[in-house]
Amino acid sequence: MFSKLTRLFQSSSTDTPTTMALTEPQVLDAVSSLVDPNTGKTYVAAKAVKNLRISDTELALDVVLSYPAKSQFARVEAEFAAALQSVAEGRAVKVAVRSEITAHQAQRGVPLLPGVKNVVAVASGKGGVGKSTTTVNLALALAAEGARVGILDADIYGPSQPLMMGLAGQRPESPDGKTIKPLINHGVQTMSIGYLVDEDQAMVWRGPMVSQALQQLLNDTLWNELDYLLIDMPPGTGDVQLTLSQKVPVTGAVIVTTPQDIALLDAKKGLKMFEKVGVPILGLVENMAIHICSNCGHAEHIFGEGGATKMAADYGVELLGSLPLDLSIRVAVDNGAPSVVADPDGQVAALYKTIARRVAVKVGEKSRDFSSKLPKIVIQNG
Repeated sequence: MFSKLTRLFQSSSTDTPTTMALTEPQVLDAVSSLVDPNTGKTYVAAKAVKNLRISDTELALDVVLSYPAKSQFARVEAEFAAALQSVAEGRAVKVAVRSEITAHQAQRGVPLLPGVKNVVAVASGKGGVGKSTTTVNLALALAAEGARVGILDADIYGPSQPLMMGLAGQRPESPDGKTIKPLINHGVQTMSIGYLVDEDQAMVWRGPMVSQALQQLLNDTLWNELDYLLIDMPPGTGDVQLTLSQKVPVTGAVIVTTPQDIALLDAKKGLKMFEKVGVPILGLVENMAIHICSNCGHAEHIFGEGGATKMAADYGVELLGSLPLDLSIRVAVDNGAPSVVADPDGQVAALYKTIARRVAVKVGEKSRDFSSKLPKIVIQNG
């Protein structure tokens, strides 16, 4: 009888080996060398590894990115799963990757907008450099990566977003006669003075009227839980731009320029304006950097070469990317379906998506704003 029990115990212990104890430091060490190519930092150092769970049968964790990157979730998941196999010891490995966009600090003393986490101003010192086209494609690129995005067309005198977004001629609704709902296309919420006036109506307004109209468009629009609101700023550095940069909670600004000296000269003025009012510069975008002949393939720098690179170095900001002078970009926005949605897998769309990701990473590196989580303190007389 005793010998039978002994053999049974030995047999059962051989069939079900005991799982070795696994600690959280061991798991973090296994993934400590994995680097996020978009930030240049390890995921562990960036505190992106969350909700670690260890049991006898399962090893699971979450990877939480501070920027939208839906197209890269599968790659990150595969990298973590492979690294965790070295310590899993037979446990099932489960990795969940997601983005979590939070509100970040704007200028001191300027409260956040209801329904908007981060405001990004897209500006230039002069017109004609492709700022509006850049704005709409960056917005669509962020939306394609899973973010909730809006565009405010702040150019009262020459609104172009209704045409570019395929919404020309449409009118927004007002649920209460005081606020207005943004118009939506391609998954992006938009608002523009162009929705409220006829296409051929000239806005003959002085600066204070324009500033007031922009603030109403911004504050009276029912933005629906936006991760990013991109403001297509009017060209120049006058009172309108100054009012917006002082009264709108801007997380950061993107400066759009072209390579020629005159555009760079005005772009520098735009950059200095934001610096004076305490708005961080997220980086530069060089538009129309190179033209490639569609017939012979000859590449030519029509507007000069290296200007934005030198400006970025001189002012200590990042060159987020360079875009070509390409006929398809112009045709796409004129048709109301910008490059990112017209040809989402094309080379031009890939450039916009890379720049948009760099903008989002820059925003994610800013200090967070916790004001919405603080309790309201009400003082009453006894």
